[in-house]
Amino acid sequence: MRLFITGHRGMVGSALVREADRRGGFDLITASRSELNLLDQRAVFDFLASRKPDTVVIAAAKVGGIHANSTYPADFIYENLMIATNLVEGSRLAGVPRVLFLGSSCIYPKMAPQPMTEDCLLTSALETTNEAYAIAKIAGLKLCQHYRAQHGLLYHSAMPTNLYGPGDNYHPENSHVIPALVRRFHEAKTTDAPSVTIWGTGTPRREFLHTDDLASACFHLLTLDNPPDWVNVGTGTDVTILELATLIAEVVGFNGTILTDPSKPDGTPRKLLDITKIRATGWAPSVDFRDGLAAAYADFQAGLASGETRL
Repeated sequence: MRLFITGHRGMVGSALVREADRRGGFDLITASRSELNLLDQRAVFDFLASRKPDTVVIAAAKVGGIHANSTYPADFIYENLMIATNLVEGSRLAGVPRVLFLGSSCIYPKMAPQPMTEDCLLTSALETTNEAYAIAKIAGLKLCQHYRAQHGLLYHSAMPTNLYGPGDNYHPENSHVIPALVRRFHEAKTTDAPSVTIWGTGTPRREFLHTDDLASACFHLLTLDNPPDWVNVGTGTDVTILELATLIAEVVGFNGTILTDPSKPDGTPRKLLDITKIRATGWAPSVDFRDGLAAAYADFQAGLASGETRL
């Protein structure tokens, strides 16, 4: 199989590349941002027409945490819409028979019943802090669904929960919660800070999936002859943000006090995916959460030493 993985240098894309190498049997196609600008429609169309992949996995995306999504909503909706539309339509024009689009659990309504099933999509309002990103991901999902219905192409989607793992972004303002906390607790430990303050009340509940588990789920979905139009990928379990912070502090070795700041936004009260549908196809997560966090911290430290950690 000629497999084109977009965003192969990102946290998700690199996990997909590792899984492809582990499984073997793929003629892997990749392109860095300098080699292919996914926002450039003509460049994307020409690349797909010349390379002629059998399958495209759309793992490239502009991503960030609450602060980044709230501050740059126009960037998030524009760039993610362009990535989705260029790659889906470009794949159709190039005769690519299969596309797997990766979305996010934030596509579901803010007050969706918990755990969230696939059919709660578009039933009520989204969380405002990441609405722009969510709308772009919903559009990508719907592109694949409608291209499949109209053109008979096997274009389908996976909706992962909150992700973490090697190669994460540890920017102090634009990162997601796990890398942000890993960096803050590490810096607090190295400076002997007496406390670390986390955003919000600490009460929202979140589900987290290691990128290696997501990669295994994606390759599993690619083996199915008739996969769902979109399917949740998660663990089916969640923790509060304060519980998460406490666990990361333990993994890092920070022994100070953890404080909360209720003046900062909490975001969605709870985000837990129902993974009944993907479990029914024969897939289940396998990475233990604490082990995954320990590995992520080890990767962070190794990146600091080599200068490769994204700060």
